[in-house]
Amino acid sequence: MLPKIDVPIYELKLLSQKNPVRFRPFLVKEQKLLLMAQEESESENSISLNTIKQILTNCILSEVNVDELPMFDIEYLFLNLRARSMGEIVNLSYRCMKETESEKCNNIVNYDLNILNIKPFVDERHSTKIEINDNLGIIMKYPDLNMINRIDQNDENSIITIILNCIDSIYDSETIYYAKDIPKKELEDFVDSLPTSIVEKIKLFFETMPKIRETLHFKCNKCSHEEDILIEGLDSFFE
Repeated sequence: MLPKIDVPIYELKLLSQKNPVRFRPFLVKEQKLLLMAQEESESENSISLNTIKQILTNCILSEVNVDELPMFDIEYLFLNLRARSMGEIVNLSYRCMKETESEKCNNIVNYDLNILNIKPFVDERHSTKIEINDNLGIIMKYPDLNMINRIDQNDENSIITIILNCIDSIYDSETIYYAKDIPKKELEDFVDSLPTSIVEKIKLFFETMPKIRETLHFKCNKCSHEEDILIEGLDSFFE
């Protein structure tokens, strides 16, 4: 019988989890999944959510349901998994769009980015608590991966559905009412009765959810143009 190969075990603290999540690096089978996903994708830089879910499910050693993780934790965990498996330095490149003498510079500037240094960005305006008045409010929970994938920002009904699914509880001065225990129709009627100002607060909760993002300072070594480039979303961190 062939000897077993020991692999290192890593831990990462996610925003939505009380305890650190333990995971192992990619093995050959996960690397094959990545390669297959890139071959099937229209964009070689894009990785499908289904592939990410499968790889994380394979590599996570803690009792964590990937389907129930919010998108920012999915991205943060995958970045760290990729770093521990394939190296923490990724090579990025950006084209200078500065116009000089009626023509764009078009010079390519390369970056070496250490993705282990990328942390979730939390907007200072963000809160899971939505106050309706001094005695009444809502506690929100984050949409999970499957829910995020179904969001249509231009569909008002889809937005309302997301709101309904992301209400964790409703509280008043005496009682906490958990959404899982409230009849669906009663919860729908409650949301329908909310003032538009409160709906805007709920939308702000979604808009300011933690994100995986980084600002790179761009300086063109050809025309000396400088600017800050904000990169956001998992695909932005890979070439």
